Amino acid sequence: MDHSLIMKKPPVSYPLDEPKNTHPTVFRSAAVLIIVFVVLSLVFREQALGAFGDTKNFLTDKIGWFFLLSTNFFLLICLLVICTRRGNIRLGGQDAKPAYPFATWMAMLFSAGMGIGLVFWSVAEPILHFTDPPLDGIDAGSQAAAKLAQTTTFFHWGLHAWGIYALMGMALAYCAYNRGLPLTIRSTLEPLLGKHTDGPAGNVVDVIASVATLFGVATSLGFGVQQVNAGLAYVFGLPENSLMQTLLIAIITLFATISVVSGLDTGIRRLSEANMLLAVLLLLFVLIFGPTLMQLTGLLDNTVAYLARFPGLSVWFGQGAPTHDWQQGWTIFYWAWWISWSPFVGMFIARISRGRTLRQFTIGVLLVPTVLTFLWLSVFGNAGLDEALAGNDQFVNLVGENKAKALFGLLDQYPAAWLTSILGLVVIILFFVTSSDSGSLVIDIITAGGHPEPPTAQRIFWAVTEGLVAAVLLLVGGEQALTALQTASVLTGLPFALVLIVIAISLLKQTRKPRPEPRAP
Repeated sequence: MDHSLIMKKPPVSYPLDEPKNTHPTVFRSAAVLIIVFVVLSLVFREQALGAFGDTKNFLTDKIGWFFLLSTNFFLLICLLVICTRRGNIRLGGQDAKPAYPFATWMAMLFSAGMGIGLVFWSVAEPILHFTDPPLDGIDAGSQAAAKLAQTTTFFHWGLHAWGIYALMGMALAYCAYNRGLPLTIRSTLEPLLGKHTDGPAGNVVDVIASVATLFGVATSLGFGVQQVNAGLAYVFGLPENSLMQTLLIAIITLFATISVVSGLDTGIRRLSEANMLLAVLLLLFVLIFGPTLMQLTGLLDNTVAYLARFPGLSVWFGQGAPTHDWQQGWTIFYWAWWISWSPFVGMFIARISRGRTLRQFTIGVLLVPTVLTFLWLSVFGNAGLDEALAGNDQFVNLVGENKAKALFGLLDQYPAAWLTSILGLVVIILFFVTSSDSGSLVIDIITAGGHPEPPTAQRIFWAVTEGLVAAVLLLVGGEQALTALQTASVLTGLPFALVLIVIAISLLKQTRKPRPEPRAP
């Protein structure tokens, strides 16, 4: 992801410590909360693991319905914008021209949708649903289970996720380009907070956004390092344990920190472009040597099935709804994870979308990344399911025992497995570096009150802290690291879901009547 696009923003109007270009209250509050979490988790490790499990179970059981309702609400807001006159509003004013050509804009949206999580789950999730179908009456290991597995995976990575990002990005972009406000989360609530936007209420919003983003990115880094470790173990026979994963986090975070300190936006941009190229090469390899016809026809078939089951999958009840226990373990985690990522992705897509109408913006953000994500899931997911349906129990058992090895287990079924596994490792590591680097910059901007040039020391702090939190979650979690990672997303996603609801209401209020042209920057 090209973080240089995030850096070029309107002037800051919120009170800052000008010599240091930071917002001391927001920065210190967010830092203290995270440091307290790290210290308590390390000192009371055993108790922390129990607390992670209990917290996750309580929230998904008691508050799960709220995540389901809120994500449906966010998607409905996006559809409302598309279908009403609000969609005619142009970001930057009626005379604003798009900052990037349409094809470039779509390519950037695609890059926003790619990440460690998609590489981690694209093979593992369909196989896990194949062996444990989310609906009663579907036999595990059957053709029906295979189709439902892909449909469900599409659901978790589809319109609901991008509805969250579209809402956040739209609110940020409208406030920045049409109202001349800083590109930070509190700006989206200015119509409701008024003069309190610059005070404690606004500070609380930015602190919640900062903490949620950090834990959302740390969750992805946790998945990523597990997969890197699994790949190194699979290819080179290196040990696979918490100590190795901590060492890998330290090494990769060091590279991310160096990129933050260097400020070489062109270099990071080229790194991101190279990563996308390598990811496409990996995709083409699996498409060519995998069950090509099944992969291509599956894209259409599974998309149609996804749309047909969309209403049932979206709610707790009714025909086609999954069982409650399954939905608590899967869907609630995903919705919380996407919500915690929304300041990060929302700020990126806001930065690249000046000059688009809200209708163009919303349709583009909902459809372009979703379709391309579905393509990735069809290629890798159907390839894995083809092995499962062919009776490759060794592969299926491997995924069940260690989700992080799913991609490498699949590549092992094709020619040049050693070489392609190395390619997969490089892709994951580059996603790790760019996600950490870009994520830390977004948190920097929020904790700097929207300032375009956060202090270098603060940028280093957040880059290192992201790696530290990911390492702590893995260390404390041990063999239950997945539970720790999921708990982090659910716990931080909950308060920011409340913030997003208020942001949605604020956006509707702002766009109800036409506003004058934005102030000159």
